[in-house]
Amino acid sequence: MTTEHASATRGPVAVSLGATVTASGATILPSTGAPASRTATRPESDAPRAGGLQDRFGRVATDLRVSVIDKCNLRCTYCMPADGMPWLPQTQLMSAEEIRRIVRVAVHSLGAEELRITGGEPLVRKDLEHIIAAIRADNPDLPISMTTNAVGLDARAQALKDAGLTRLNVSLDTLHPETFAELTRRPHLDKVLAGLEAARAAGLGPIKINAVLLRGVNDTEIVSLVDWAVTHGFEMRFIEDMPLDGDRSWTEGAVIPARDIRAEIETAFSLAPDPRGRGAAPAERWEVRRPGETAVAGHVGIISSVTEPFCAACTRTRVTADGRIRSCLFSHEETDLLTALRDGADDEGLAQIWRDAMWAKPRAHGSDRVGLARADFVQPQRTMSAIGG
Repeated sequence: MTTEHASATRGPVAVSLGATVTASGATILPSTGAPASRTATRPESDAPRAGGLQDRFGRVATDLRVSVIDKCNLRCTYCMPADGMPWLPQTQLMSAEEIRRIVRVAVHSLGAEELRITGGEPLVRKDLEHIIAAIRADNPDLPISMTTNAVGLDARAQALKDAGLTRLNVSLDTLHPETFAELTRRPHLDKVLAGLEAARAAGLGPIKINAVLLRGVNDTEIVSLVDWAVTHGFEMRFIEDMPLDGDRSWTEGAVIPARDIRAEIETAFSLAPDPRGRGAAPAERWEVRRPGETAVAGHVGIISSVTEPFCAACTRTRVTADGRIRSCLFSHEETDLLTALRDGADDEGLAQIWRDAMWAKPRAHGSDRVGLARADFVQPQRTMSAIGG
């Protein structure tokens, strides 16, 4: 689909998810099928005209998450509909050089302190090593991590490490092949485990394992996953199921709450709060000790977005694979950064668009009211794979 681009000299545009706003203010329906709306240019923002990414609630975003692709080679039930999704056309995806430029602006002009590369599945991009090497060349000291399902990682782990990747978060919800196939709709558990071994051999670390718990599916594996992770030197992280699924079937009753996760772990291990504290991290971290032992065997983290929200401490800013700023994971608006870049905006122009977008960041969960289970919560139109974690 051909789309018109807004002038780079205009203010940022609040875009209904998946839609493109033209220079005249009209909104074009995208190939992804998101509903169209008519969206006007925002009035002049009260955002700071210099410095970092502040919002109206005193938070400052320093944790940058950039999706490099919306495609994925799995079809996880909590992320994507069974039939998959219409992928973005190549022309709408950020190129390697555009990703490099956006990261450079975030770090050098806006104070970003760490980068997480996300997808879809980042390994689907054939030029991923080139992207990471370019970012590393611009930012020698920047921590660069990646969230991946590790399918295909066995063949690329060393090259990614050599390019400048620092560490990994690997999505793995179960250790049982049948349950893995049910959850991901693909029989690839062996490929994930092979990728993990290759990553460890390459020296990528620490490696964190992300598991989304689903009632009646994998909630009986909490202890076995912790035991496996601790034994292999990984940090286990459990994530409450969030309303970002493609089938729109999420219900509060299906969520395994953080308190229950902790209680289940404590049937087999001793937990103590991590003395390093949580800071702005999404996971509350715990030291894990085996029964009768005083030495710390490992660590476990729990991300409790639903039952114990941590929005007040959020420091994240996200850029989707098509170059749109999402100030909140659950936002209903995005700000188009890629069009301004392609229209010739300089670094300061891009930085100000970003400041304006983050100034408008909602208090929590896509609005100024906290809670994913509240009656008036509306699920974002984009699923997690299209947003980038």
